[in-house]
Amino acid sequence: MKKHKIIIAITGASGAIYAKVLLDKLKDLNSQIDNVGVIMSENAKYVWKTELDNIDYTDYPFKFYEKMDFEAPFASGSAKYNTMIICPCSMGTMGRIASGVSNDLTTRAADVILKERRKLILIARETPYSLIHINNMKTITEAGGIICPATPSFYSKPNNFEELAATVIDRALDLSGFDFKKYSWGEQ
Repeated sequence: MKKHKIIIAITGASGAIYAKVLLDKLKDLNSQIDNVGVIMSENAKYVWKTELDNIDYTDYPFKFYEKMDFEAPFASGSAKYNTMIICPCSMGTMGRIASGVSNDLTTRAADVILKERRKLILIARETPYSLIHINNMKTITEAGGIICPATPSFYSKPNNFEELAATVIDRALDLSGFDFKKYSWGEQ
């Protein structure tokens, strides 16, 4: 089995629970992973602390990169990272990606993933969407990206916020090609 080289970008949009559940699940999927690089904006750290009342993002065994670290391996296609998940993805980040503005490591990595025809998944966290947001989603989709809104499902009957967030994260990890046990409609 080919192991994943994955980039995780965490922006300052509300929804730190999604990022936490994603990092937790990636830690559990370690046997399928070659490398995880994480970019976390200062706003994302603030939102995490505000929403989750902790700074547990410092406890994960992944390499964290600074926002302007253009020497990170995934700033180039030659490093062959196969997937990037932006979770949660702010509309500002989405707009910069859609317009091709690579002004930080997150947008540069997304640009690299798209140009190399690899998998870019944006877990969009905003409501309602403006026409600008929708057009940016259309542009990214036409370029090969996947918009995976932070819209949880309820048919698995989640018992808490983490299980609810997992309904979105499991979908993103499934789209990324990970093999793991998850709820599937119509199966026991």
